[in-house]
Amino acid sequence: MTSHCGLVDTFGRRISYLRLSVTDRCDLRCVYCMAEDTAFVPRAELLSLEELDRLASAFVSLGVTKLRLTGGEPLVRRGVMDLVAGLSRHLRDGALRELTLTTNGTQLARHADALTRAGVRRVNVSLDTLDPARYRVLTRGGQLGTVMDGLRAALEAGLRVKLNAVALRGTTGEEIHDLIAFAHGRGMDLTLIETMPLGDVGVDRTDQYLPLDQLRREIETRWTLADTVERTGGPARYVRVAETGGRIGFITPLSHSFCENCNRVRVSATGVLYTCLGQEDRVDLRAPLRGSEGDAALHAAIAAGLAAKPRGHDFHIGPGGRPAVARAMSALGG
Repeated sequence: MTSHCGLVDTFGRRISYLRLSVTDRCDLRCVYCMAEDTAFVPRAELLSLEELDRLASAFVSLGVTKLRLTGGEPLVRRGVMDLVAGLSRHLRDGALRELTLTTNGTQLARHADALTRAGVRRVNVSLDTLDPARYRVLTRGGQLGTVMDGLRAALEAGLRVKLNAVALRGTTGEEIHDLIAFAHGRGMDLTLIETMPLGDVGVDRTDQYLPLDQLRREIETRWTLADTVERTGGPARYVRVAETGGRIGFITPLSHSFCENCNRVRVSATGVLYTCLGQEDRVDLRAPLRGSEGDAALHAAIAAGLAAKPRGHDFHIGPGGRPAVARAMSALGG
């Protein structure tokens, strides 16, 4: 629903953060994100760049102040930098406080300078390992060096970088100390994320799942952690590391719910509004977007979606590692 203070759901939570997927395609096939033979949405069903701009701008006009572009991998979408440049007008007029994106880093070396010119101030980069061989396995063929080049380019362009690492049994525990040293040694935050049971990725998720309280205990064998009340607009809970001064974020969709303060909604690249990552509730925004030149019908559809936003997700990993939700992570960018 809409009110004098923007978008507010039926539980009184103000929605100020939109995660907008610009494509479900990706140039990697990460084992926790998608199946190796994932079938992507036909391009004809994707919103055009102009439609994505209009949709995002409608949310901004309704009170969204933080906009994150996601994928798949957003930087593989042809013309995406034109979209970023266009949306930056909302930064200049003060309607948006932040325009940012989440990326796997493979295309970052090419686009870092243009992102900075468009007013993007920080980016999230997914990086689960510092070992090239393990990276190839986890991403099913990716080259770690390409991401390292992207990170260097981003930092040189003046972007603040937060690394996102999905906590994986048998991987993250072995590398966590190196990941912390790598990130904080370059002025980057590190956020750790429990694997989310979204979509059939062809593996048993119970083999992947590593609870973050268990990983935190491993971190504390070497580092001194102090809990903080800092927030960046998302679900992460942060700690400061005394030895580095840097931050580590913990996102715990399975072991500890973060729904009570949820301030975000997601829209797929086909124009479907999802008010909760862990539920199947959805509202089609493409039809009202294409059905009229004005935005009244679009605003009404957004309000209907907010009225149905659930109190929280119900993430769990089912028997045999079955996902809680059939929709793949790559469809919405997490």
